[in-house]
Amino acid sequence: MRLRTLPVSVAGVLAGIAMAVAAGHFSTVTAATCFVFAVLAQIASNFANEYYDYVGGLDRRGREGPRRGVTEGDITPRAMLMATVVVLLLACAVGLVIASIGGWWLIAVGIAVALGVFAYSAGPYPLSHHALGEVAVVVFFGVVPVNFTYYVMAGGFSWPTAMMSIAVGLMGANVLIVNNYRDYDDDRAVNKNTLAVVAGRRFAAGLYLFCGLAAALIIATVFAGAFGEVTAAALVKYPVFAIAAAYTAAHVKLWRMLLARDGASLNPLLGKTSILMAVTSLSILITVFLT
Repeated sequence: MRLRTLPVSVAGVLAGIAMAVAAGHFSTVTAATCFVFAVLAQIASNFANEYYDYVGGLDRRGREGPRRGVTEGDITPRAMLMATVVVLLLACAVGLVIASIGGWWLIAVGIAVALGVFAYSAGPYPLSHHALGEVAVVVFFGVVPVNFTYYVMAGGFSWPTAMMSIAVGLMGANVLIVNNYRDYDDDRAVNKNTLAVVAGRRFAAGLYLFCGLAAALIIATVFAGAFGEVTAAALVKYPVFAIAAAYTAAHVKLWRMLLARDGASLNPLLGKTSILMAVTSLSILITVFLT
């Protein structure tokens, strides 16, 4: 399941809830349902990635990253494929509940998410093999969860929420950047053209720094004036500025760790990057609730 990176999907839902609460909307049932769907979708994507990378010969035994069960012989390929399908079906079932709340047209969004689960690692043009993995993360872990969590609670979309979704997506992309930065040598050896392989490790490290700084700036900008006249959120912006500043400081520290480490020593940075993302979203949500 790659537990250390599951906070990525949680962060998107937290941010969507925060934006809905700031606009005066909240539903416990809807929030819980969105959480379950997001986590199941990410697990299905992780399972599919492990299966298809094994089938494609892209994972090697003794890799620098966390142990891959199929590649190491812990799990049969058939079992992993079946697990992928089962988890994806569970996500679809939960998605139907969301559609019953927000409108049946949301089934189209669910179909797009399901296709994205496979398109990341499989199909005629696997996104993760053609330097598009980070773009996919911005879309499916930022734009989709934030905007549609907000939609099913508020009954519409908003520009501030759309901006927040980009910020969350950029934070999420950093998790993949760490992964691909670490796997640079292994991926290049099997012609897996991640963005790090195509553009180089130096570019990937610079992109990691940029994505985090851009995310912090967007978050501060959203709360600088977007809700000042809508709710009592004139008070919200100051704590959120502090949250953005704290995220920036922590992010720069993690970037320095990225530059100083190599190979398996980068694995803890995956979890730290994803946890920082989730903690930032949760802090914003708590701030909005309290004000």
